[in-house]
Amino acid sequence: MRTLKLLLTSFGLLLSGSSLLFAQGQGSQHAAVLVPDSTIEHAQDVGIRAHTNHLIRINPQFTGTAPAGETPASIRAVYNLPSGGGSGTIAIVDAFDYPTAENDLGVFSSQFSLPACTTANGCFRKVYASGSKPRSNCGWAQEAALDIEWAHAMAPSAKIVLVEAATNSFADLFTAVNVATSQVTTGGGAGEVSMSWGGSEFSSEASNDGHFQNNNVVYFASSGDTGGVNIYPSTSPYVVSAGGTTIHRAGGAFTGETAWSGSGGGPSKYENKLSYQSGVAGTDAIKRSAPDFSFDADPNSGVSVYDSTRCQGLNGWLVFGGTSVSSPSLAGIVNHAGGAPDTVSELTTIYSGLGTSNFRDITSGSAGSFSAHSGWDFVTGVGSDLGLNGK
Repeated sequence: MRTLKLLLTSFGLLLSGSSLLFAQGQGSQHAAVLVPDSTIEHAQDVGIRAHTNHLIRINPQFTGTAPAGETPASIRAVYNLPSGGGSGTIAIVDAFDYPTAENDLGVFSSQFSLPACTTANGCFRKVYASGSKPRSNCGWAQEAALDIEWAHAMAPSAKIVLVEAATNSFADLFTAVNVATSQVTTGGGAGEVSMSWGGSEFSSEASNDGHFQNNNVVYFASSGDTGGVNIYPSTSPYVVSAGGTTIHRAGGAFTGETAWSGSGGGPSKYENKLSYQSGVAGTDAIKRSAPDFSFDADPNSGVSVYDSTRCQGLNGWLVFGGTSVSSPSLAGIVNHAGGAPDTVSELTTIYSGLGTSNFRDITSGSAGSFSAHSGWDFVTGVGSDLGLNGK
């Protein structure tokens, strides 16, 4: 229950015996936020099993039959992104089977006038990392729905591969990461791998960093939803750590962006910093500091996702938040921008653009004990995206 308890700091009152939270919305409004079972980390999971990082906004007037929340077009306007574009492959690594993946991606694409992404046209495929179909898990299916749909939204011309790990154990997920790497690089290809999952840091975590050190692949991971607390693999210095923000609107018009109170981050307990963070004001003197780069993650400014699999009483069109939104979306943006030869090169490019028009500097809001401020910070990193330059 550690993750759920930490979320109370970010969201407020927990309904006794339930996984519903009251989240402070924009202005004085409150919305209920569902913490899916798959997002809750139990004490016995630390260092052994990963959890998802998505949250679902519950609106009593929302029936799930029509989209709500931010759309691909509305997000592109916030982050100065062109429509279309992308190349190569974005591999999404998740656990368990998502039976309706291709159907749901089709519904999402059709709704928002995105190019069809199907097995038949070569845009989408699903791969079983263990060689056989895993059992299904509806919370992880929600995660996969979010991941494939928003990677496609940000890089509509890239191929999307959903790699399904046998279970949510780190051992199985890292096997799936290896398979994802192969899917991206086969035939001399290049692209990104997104991991919207993680777990509390553990002393042997660095022994897994070799999974993320491959040519022609840039790896992304969610920084977590527990407000100023780090998770692995986001803390790996060979992974782009994706933090979270809140988008603010008045009458539908974009009015600004602040740090999201749930955004994970801080100095790593076990991982040392690499040269791309050397001399960056605000980072820890020795340890790898997270996050690197941020995207909308507040459930109150959440994104529209379609998942036909019923889970905890919900299915259809849902509004998702959490840094699980950030990881595939930023992977799509970097893909759209042309990518980099490896993660360290990508991070070097990102940090060299700190303080430029390549990023929106997030200067207000806080998460846990950390506050956003001018320049790099432990809540939003270098800030959020502005266009495709310097990515």
